[in-house]
Formats: sequence, C-alpha cells, structure tokens
Amino acid sequence: MRVLVTGGSGRLGSYVTRELIAHGHAVVNVDQRPCPAGSAPAPGSDYQYRETDLDDVSQVAGALAGREAVIHLGAIPRAYGHAEEVFFSRNTQATFAVLQAASLLHVRTAVIASSLATLGIAYGPQPTPPRYVPVDDGHPLLCADPYGLGKEIDERTGEMFHRQSGMTVLALRFHWIALPEEAVTAAERTTTDPARGTNVLWGYIDIRDAATVCRLGAEARGLGFEAFVIAAGDMLSTTPTAELLARYAPGVERRVAIPGTASAFSAAKAQRLLGFTPNHSWRTPGAE
Repeated sequence: MRVLVTGGSGRLGSYVTRELIAHGHAVVNVDQRPCPAGSAPAPGSDYQYRETDLDDVSQVAGALAGREAVIHLGAIPRAYGHAEEVFFSRNTQATFAVLQAASLLHVRTAVIASSLATLGIAYGPQPTPPRYVPVDDGHPLLCADPYGLGKEIDERTGEMFHRQSGMTVLALRFHWIALPEEAVTAAERTTTDPARGTNVLWGYIDIRDAATVCRLGAEARGLGFEAFVIAAGDMLSTTPTAELLARYAPGVERRVAIPGTASAFSAAKAQRLLGFTPNHSWRTPGAE
C-alpha cells in the first residue's frame, strides 16, 4: 500500500515510517525537514521525502496523489512552547487541509493523531481525573484548554469529511507517547510520588505500540469515523491500580474491577476494530 505520513520526520512519525516500510508499504514523508540521520529509513527502502507546507491544500494534494492512505501526525505536539492561538490555529488548519486534500483525491483512509487531552485530563487549569474507569472511547470530551480543544476540533473535522465523502477517518486518542527509557524514568518518579500522575491516572503508550496502531489504522477497511483510546496495558507504577485509585482518585467511578497494575484506560475498541494490542511495557523496556 502507498501511504503518506505527515510529520514523518518527527518523534512518532519516524517510528511510523519505519513501521510501515517494515510491513511492505511505500511511504512518502511530508515535513518541513528530512528525517535525522539516525532515524531515517534504511537505504533502498521504498521511501520519499517531500518538504511540504501542511497549510497548503495544493501542496498536500501534490504529495498525496496516488496514495491510498494518509497518517496525519504533522502538528505542534505540545501545549507549551508556543502561544496558545499559534498552536491552536496551525494544528487545526493543517488537519483541515490534509483531510480536504485526501477527500478531493478520494483517498480511502485517513488516520489522525488525537489525544486524551480531549477528555480534559492533561492540560486544564486544575487536575481533572476522568469521570470513570476504565476510561473508554465513550468518555465525554471535557477539555478546558486550547490544546485539547484543537484535538476535539480535529476529530469533528474528520467526522465531517467522513460524512461528506465516505472516507474512513480514524482518530487515535493517544496517552503520553513514551520512549522506552522515558517510561522507565516516569515509573521511578511515580514510585517516589504517586500523586503526580493522578490527573492522567498513571498512563502512557510505548512509542513502538503507537507506531503499530497508526499502521493498523491505515490498513483498516470498512470503517467510518471512529475514535480510539490508545494506552498501554499497564500503569507507570508497581502499586496496584485499585489501591492508587482509592488513595488518590476516590471520586472516580469504578465500573469494573481493575486487576493488579493493569491500566485504567481501555483500548478494547482498538483491539476489536483494528486488531491492536499494546505489546510493550516499561517493565521490559528492551523487549521487541
């Protein structure tokens, strides 16, 4: 399959590009810079890089022509370091432009990077744990910050383009995307101060699993617009999940019992519709 990856030179994008190539797909990476030497695809790979302005529909369409799927990762990735109006307007405009180009070219599938910030658990003015656990794809969107709002608008934009053109649009609501060594460090910090992860319920997703679910989304068939919680199967803690919840988030409704140190987030929908199972844990950081 021929796939366009926006932001393919970035942190997650470089993993996604290599994941796609490893599974036999041809990739065009559109970004404002090429991949750093250490993360570039191996020589001889079916890979191209094109410098592209993601706000320009014509430039995106030129790179997207002949592609069957697009994975849209090109964005300002954090809710700090830029003025709020800057990352909000740039990110939402780029998503609209990419999906408009895909719709005009009758691209079959678009995968967009959303965030659990849409639930209001990450960047709001006050720590706001989810309303219930396990947190699933039906949790209300309760963001109280521009970053989460931008991701919510991205999702609504994707839903509109699905209704308009029939294109499959999949929004991946990622938890914190962590490199293996970063997750280990975060788990060590949580052991020292468990309260620090309360608003995000000590969750994460290994970057290798994040890349895998992007590929599975691009390969998906017969879906409409869908949003998915994407989180690891465990927590950044050695303390049982139920104990942490009882101590630090007593107001969160428990809908089912969570065994051991299993995650307070449910990726069951992604497993059911995409065949995705998170395979990596901070407990075994070097395992493939």
